[in-house]
Amino acid sequence: MDVAEADGLPLFATSKKVYPQSVSGPFRRAKWTILILCLGIYYLLPFLRWDRGPNLPNQAVLADIAHNRFYFFFIEIWPQEVYYFTGLLILAAFSLFLMNAIAGRLWCGYLCPQTVWTDLFLAVERAFEGDRRERMKRDEAPWTAGTLLRKTGKHIVWLMIAWWTGGAWVLYFADAPTLVHQLATFTAPLSAYVWIAILTFTTYALAGVMREQVCKFMCPWPRIQAALTDDDALNVTYRYDRGEPRVSVKQAQRLRDQGAPAGDCIDCHQCVAVCPTGIDIRDGAQLDCIQCGLCIDACDNVMAKIGRPDRLIGYDTEDNVQRRLAGEKTVYRPIRARTLIYAALIVLVGGAMLYQLATRRTAEISVLHDRAPLFVKLSDGSIRNAYALRLLNKRPEARPFALTVAGIPGIRIEAIGAQATADLRPIVTVEADTSREVRVLVTVPPDAHLNASQSITFTASDLFAGEIVRAQDHFIAP
Repeated sequence: MDVAEADGLPLFATSKKVYPQSVSGPFRRAKWTILILCLGIYYLLPFLRWDRGPNLPNQAVLADIAHNRFYFFFIEIWPQEVYYFTGLLILAAFSLFLMNAIAGRLWCGYLCPQTVWTDLFLAVERAFEGDRRERMKRDEAPWTAGTLLRKTGKHIVWLMIAWWTGGAWVLYFADAPTLVHQLATFTAPLSAYVWIAILTFTTYALAGVMREQVCKFMCPWPRIQAALTDDDALNVTYRYDRGEPRVSVKQAQRLRDQGAPAGDCIDCHQCVAVCPTGIDIRDGAQLDCIQCGLCIDACDNVMAKIGRPDRLIGYDTEDNVQRRLAGEKTVYRPIRARTLIYAALIVLVGGAMLYQLATRRTAEISVLHDRAPLFVKLSDGSIRNAYALRLLNKRPEARPFALTVAGIPGIRIEAIGAQATADLRPIVTVEADTSREVRVLVTVPPDAHLNASQSITFTASDLFAGEIVRAQDHFIAP
């Protein structure tokens, strides 16, 4: 039995509620700018239109599950091209690694959806209940009608934001204006209401109720980030070489006049008050720190009031703190092997995806040889093989394809049920946004010199657009 359990003590400390204080400064302004930009894109992007021509949706970003398409402006992704999403995930991973190698948890502090929505929910909370001290006093005091009214209003606004967050998400899966009208008139599909309810609950719970608990206990990235970081990565750092020993303003001045050491930190705890996770950055690197930079703003404001240099807390490295203590010059190495490798991988994967997009075709062909019989010998001595040929048309209009085959002198092709051109090429018409399978017969004259198996090439040519696709298979002979 655990000693604490035997002594009747709790095995875990109770989590204390965090009351982040508002702060002003460049990092706070940067976070507001990113918040407005990210939420503006998320909420408004479904309503942006993009003309793709007749018979195609005009929503700029749309996951058209019913027709197995994903549209992103001028890009159209088919189910067979799921590797693009794999590439995007790889790019996202390498981008996170690069951000971490340069300046720690930039993603967590500024771009993570949990951070963005939590900032918005905190702004609503301050609007209804006041700043840190007012909220703490109100929670400690007995409930009053005013407190009930303020908290009720706060939660109503939180639910409205959460509801619109869920509503905006489902708009990416259907025509946004149409779905908004259906939702307002209660004629939308049941699945839309279900997903809105799920996302409303999760947004309200994670950003409004759990807040910093998500970053501390639920998110795996802090643990991964800790394993990926190195000594040259910049992190939000308390520069204790400048801040220690901590004394009051008056005592610090008195010590300096006497030639004794005195730190710039006056132990005002403003860095703790503004922290959204409630940590003390002066305790050193911590997994709970999302490195949002708000403690830098708070400390800079205090330093300005007492007439001391700013950036007592700033983006720095532990090695540089030690160098300053030893009287050495600080070293910053944003460009090093690690960052160059991550950047190169991002360029490589991104370049491969761009090349694939630039050279992608709107038609595909595949061929499958019949298994039984592998070949047939005709009465005139000719050898015939049969194949199942499938053509895929990715365009929104029907397309006629002329079929040819090459690889053996005198070889010819015919398609069952298809007409032929004047030069005896079978014509197969494939309807818009679909595929068509035809049975084709390939015949080689009796005087041809054949191996038991040799490669042949099937070619399908779009008679209108001129696009050509090819596939290879084998011709089997006795």
